[in-house]
Amino acid sequence: MNSRSLSDTLSGVLAALPERLHRFRPRLLDSLRGYDRGRFLTDLGAGATVGIVALPLAMAFAIASGVKPEQGLYTAIIAGFLISLQGGSSVQIGGPAGAFIVIVFGIIERHGLANLLIATMLAGVLLFLMGLLKLGALVRYIPVSIVIGFTNGIAVLIALSQLRDLFGLDIAKMPADFFAQIHTLWLHRESFNPWAFGLGSVCLAGLFVWARIFKPGTFLPREIVEGRSARVVSRLPGPIVALVTLTAFSTLLGLPVETIGSRFGGIPQSLPGFESPDFDWATAKQLLMPTLTIALLGAIESLLCARVADNMIDAPRHDPNQELMAQGVANMVVPFFGGIPATGTIARTVTNVRAGATSPVAGMLHALILLLIMLAAAPLALHVPLAVLAGILLFVAWNMGEWHEFARLRHFRLPYRAVLLGTFFLTVIFDLTVAVEVGLLLACGFFIWRMSQLFAIERLAPAPEIDTTTFQDTLPGAPAGVEVHSLYGTLFFGAIGKVEALPERLRPDTRVLVLEMHRLISVDTSGVDALVQLHRQLQRRGVRLIVAALNTQPRSLLERSGFVAQLGTHGVAPSLGAAMEAAALACAAAPATMRAP
Repeated sequence: MNSRSLSDTLSGVLAALPERLHRFRPRLLDSLRGYDRGRFLTDLGAGATVGIVALPLAMAFAIASGVKPEQGLYTAIIAGFLISLQGGSSVQIGGPAGAFIVIVFGIIERHGLANLLIATMLAGVLLFLMGLLKLGALVRYIPVSIVIGFTNGIAVLIALSQLRDLFGLDIAKMPADFFAQIHTLWLHRESFNPWAFGLGSVCLAGLFVWARIFKPGTFLPREIVEGRSARVVSRLPGPIVALVTLTAFSTLLGLPVETIGSRFGGIPQSLPGFESPDFDWATAKQLLMPTLTIALLGAIESLLCARVADNMIDAPRHDPNQELMAQGVANMVVPFFGGIPATGTIARTVTNVRAGATSPVAGMLHALILLLIMLAAAPLALHVPLAVLAGILLFVAWNMGEWHEFARLRHFRLPYRAVLLGTFFLTVIFDLTVAVEVGLLLACGFFIWRMSQLFAIERLAPAPEIDTTTFQDTLPGAPAGVEVHSLYGTLFFGAIGKVEALPERLRPDTRVLVLEMHRLISVDTSGVDALVQLHRQLQRRGVRLIVAALNTQPRSLLERSGFVAQLGTHGVAPSLGAAMEAAALACAAAPATMRAP
């Protein structure tokens, strides 16, 4: 290739590149068309509601992840604002998520907080590139069995991580390994604090009751539930009610329980300054798997959350690529302020929708309101018992898991069960990355097996129970010595064994083999190679091969591979009837050359 042609090729690639990249266009730009004061007030109410809900969750997620509570608040404020500002969903709320608790805790244990911040930034770059290259739709190809498996596994690990604070155990540092955590909890069982357990249990029970108490016919009479006061009270978020009441109860009685103040020294009343983490490529190379884990989980969680939101609102569906780009920007920025990984959050997004949010403005207002709450109420957070936050997280873990799917497993076949349970146990025992990798391998393996079972070669004539002399009754005009086999499905590398076994199924007096392919959907290169080897084996036995009724994809690949040319002029027929005529001519024209094996 000369320099001129190389230059022309590069120019063509560069000219086509913008068309292959996703255009950066936040959903906010479309949502602001016709935006008025009424919609703003509605979004303000929704943002205030979500901001109140986000306060205890952000602190709880941060503490459970092994970082300070303010780092969760910083993430909810900064990442939440950026995701709503730039995202592809109308109502999604971003911030720290329960799904990241186990991941972040494990990364900090193995690599330290500084490397977590670097991994978060690198994951942000990956997420942005995924959106830029229009890979958002690929996340949808992850089987639902894998998603359910690792979601339930993460919920179990979240619950396990909260037992220390729920029981008030005197454990300086929890390990990251599943069995090590159980062993550590058992070794420190004698430090059980009944006051902490009481607070956590009341918090957990209260959240379950609060979610049902205002439903008619459950706990309260209908006339009370339908009253104005009950409707107002029912709008209060359960976690905030539990946090405020139990914190006040614990403080007034002076209960001997660990609090945010006793463990962390309180929460700053300002946002942190911009600080660049120490970065070098030698360290970055060690963070490949943590980076991939954060990026993969962030993409799955955010797009699943956006799909849930789409089903709850009457608005255009989310743009997955724009959403990934927004998630990428947020995760690239928050580490500079000490934040942890962020993604779409289902609980806060659902709260946003139910509160009446109409645009991404609600998400931006939620971040600003959360900032105001943090600045004003930071001194009060000193008294929040960690056991109460543990109760809130246990409630989150319960709602996060799809436990009914375990009961439904008996209705599904072995492949689905194996993938779901395998992903679940690997998530709990090892980590999310291993679980998803093995889950995908299992899913691919079972898919290949199922597809290979769908491919079939059926003998049309002569039928096994029909003698060759009566073959004309099956296919009129067909001479003796002609076998017809029909191919069904997809001929790919997982199914070529059936083609390789075909010569052994032919009758000894076979002179012509017709392969009828009008139900053959597609062929891959391994399938072509199998047909080539079949042709060579038949040639050595003096048997002519004719293929008939090729569909578009098989015909195209067989022509490009040269297989059609090998078969010759009469080796490819447009229909089964034409193939039978060609077979009759072949038998009549050169019977002496047709020798039986």
